[in-house]
Amino acid sequence: MSRIDESKDFVPVRIAVLTVSDTRQLADDKSGQTLVDRIAQAGHVLADRKIVADERDQIAQQLRDWCADEAVDVIISTGGTGLTGRDVTVEAHRDVYEKEIDAFGTIFTIVSMQKIGTSAVQSRATAGVAHGTYLFALPGSPGACKDAWDEILLKQLDYRHRPCNFVEIMPRLDEHLRRK
Repeated sequence: MSRIDESKDFVPVRIAVLTVSDTRQLADDKSGQTLVDRIAQAGHVLADRKIVADERDQIAQQLRDWCADEAVDVIISTGGTGLTGRDVTVEAHRDVYEKEIDAFGTIFTIVSMQKIGTSAVQSRATAGVAHGTYLFALPGSPGACKDAWDEILLKQLDYRHRPCNFVEIMPRLDEHLRRK
């Protein structure tokens, strides 16, 4: 099973947090704050934090802006992954992805099933890669953010995690752009 290799040094990554909401402000953004707190506790760097409306173009543009920013390695969005008409975060993410990380949604569903049973079927959590940046779209509840971070991202964003992790392949995510 997975483990932390204590003989390796921890490598902090720079993470931007995007809350997708028509109603939230920083003062009442519990899901975004949950992620910010966990990022700090793990020893990573909060690169930026923003709130945008449930508008596909606005979400995609913010994702693209952060993907173009060399100070951002990872983007985690929260909100807009459900089934209602205003839930367009997944579509915005897919507008930006070069590659989708298909297993992320599957693993998130497995984790969610253990917590909320069959209600897990209502989430469309997704992940992908664009321009050398990891992107993760999580549901808008603090519980879902805790589950995704504690059970998946904490481990996969730790360079010491074995047998493999996202951080160790980060330098190769955009190697196709460097080919001659």
